[in-house]
Amino acid sequence: MTAIAAPATTRWPRPFRYVYAANLADSLGYQVGYLAVPVLAVSVLAATPGQVGLLAVLGTAAFLVVSLPAGVWVDRSPRRTVMITADLARAALYASIPLAWWADALTIGQLYAVVLLTGIATVFGDVAAQSFLPELVGRDRLVAANSLLMTTNATVQIGGRSFGGLLVQWLGAPLALALNAATHLLSALALTRIRPTAAAGTGRDRPEGCFGRQLSDGVRHVLGNPLLRPLAMSLAGINLTVNLMTTMLPVVFLRELGLGAGALGLFLGAGGVGALLGAVTARPLANRIGHGRALWLPGVLVAPAGALVALIDTGVWLWLAGFGWLALAWRTGVGNVINVSLRQRVTPDVLLGRMNATFRFLLTGAIAVGAGLAGLLGQYASPRTSLWIGAVSAALTWLPVFRSPLRTLADPAELPAVPR
Repeated sequence: MTAIAAPATTRWPRPFRYVYAANLADSLGYQVGYLAVPVLAVSVLAATPGQVGLLAVLGTAAFLVVSLPAGVWVDRSPRRTVMITADLARAALYASIPLAWWADALTIGQLYAVVLLTGIATVFGDVAAQSFLPELVGRDRLVAANSLLMTTNATVQIGGRSFGGLLVQWLGAPLALALNAATHLLSALALTRIRPTAAAGTGRDRPEGCFGRQLSDGVRHVLGNPLLRPLAMSLAGINLTVNLMTTMLPVVFLRELGLGAGALGLFLGAGGVGALLGAVTARPLANRIGHGRALWLPGVLVAPAGALVALIDTGVWLWLAGFGWLALAWRTGVGNVINVSLRQRVTPDVLLGRMNATFRFLLTGAIAVGAGLAGLLGQYASPRTSLWIGAVSAALTWLPVFRSPLRTLADPAELPAVPR
C-alpha cells in the first residue's frame, strides 16, 4: 500500500510528507481496531446488542463533550504538539487491552473506558491535523492534498479491514488490538520529525476574546455560513444513517448469518474499495460537473444502495449487499474530498481549529446518536430494523446540499478570498 501512494508525496513539502506518514500509520491501526473492538466484545465478552451499541456510542461520545472546547485549545496551541500527545495517549490506551486480556482481567467496563478515552484523544488529534494542513500546503493545493490523504486512507481501509478480519480470526481480537498501539507510536515518531518552528504556525493570528466567545465564534461561523451549514446538515445525516447500519452489522454477521470475523472484514473492506474509488474520482468528477453537483448528485445515484445492505443474507444476497456497501462508500469518498477542501478554503486560519471542531462535534455526534439508536433498535426490535431505518434515511441525505447555494457551485476558486 505504501509503495502505491508514497511517490505522490515526493513533490510535497517535507513537513507534509511526515504528516502523510503519520496519517498512514494511524489509518492502518484504526482499520484493524474498527473491527477488533466489536468482535472482541461479542466473541470474548459475550456482549449483548445493547452493549455493542453502547461501545459505539462511547467511541464517539467525546466528540459531543469536548469537540467544541478542543477547537479553541487547538487554535491556541502548536498543532504538532497536540497531534503527538494524542498519538501517545491512544497507544497507551490500546496497549492496555491485550495486557488485561493476558492477565485474565479484561472486562466490558475496561472496553467502555478505552473507547471513551481514545475518542477524546482522537478529537484533539483529528482537529489539529485538519487545521494544520492549510499551513503545510497552502489553500490552492487543499483539494489535491486531501485527495491524496483520503485515497491513501481508502486504500488502507481495503487492506486494513480485510486483513484485520483475518488477523482477528487467526490471533484473536485482543492480540490484534496490540497493532493499534504500535501504529500510534509510529505516527508520533513521524510527527516528531517536523521542525517545531514550522509546526507552531509562526505568524498565525491567535484568537481573541474569552474562551466562551472564541467557542461561539466557531459555531456561528459554521451554522451561519450559507455554504457550511448545508454541508454540516448533509454530512451529519450521512453519518447517522450509515452508523445505524454499521453498528449492527457485526451482530448480523456473527449471530444471524453465522459468518466469521474474516467474512465481516472482507465485507467492510468492500467499503474501502468504494471510498478509494470515490477519493480517486472526486477531482475529475468535480472538474467535469462542478464541485456543487459533485456534492449532491452521487447521493441521488446511490440512494437505493442502502436497501441492498438491509437485505444482506448468505449466497448471492451477500454479494449484492457488498455492492450496495461499496456504492455508499463511493458517495462518501467523493464527498469527503470536496467538502473538507471547501471547508478549509472558506475559513480563515484563525478559525480553522474551531471550524473543524464544530464539524467534528456535529458529524461524530451524529455517529453517536446513530449508534445509540442502533443499539436500542437491535435490543428491543431487531438488528434488521436498524439496517432498514438506516437504509431508507440514507437515501435522503443529499437534500440539504441540493436546496442550498452549493447546488450550482462550479469551482471554489470563484468564492471570495478569506483573510489569513
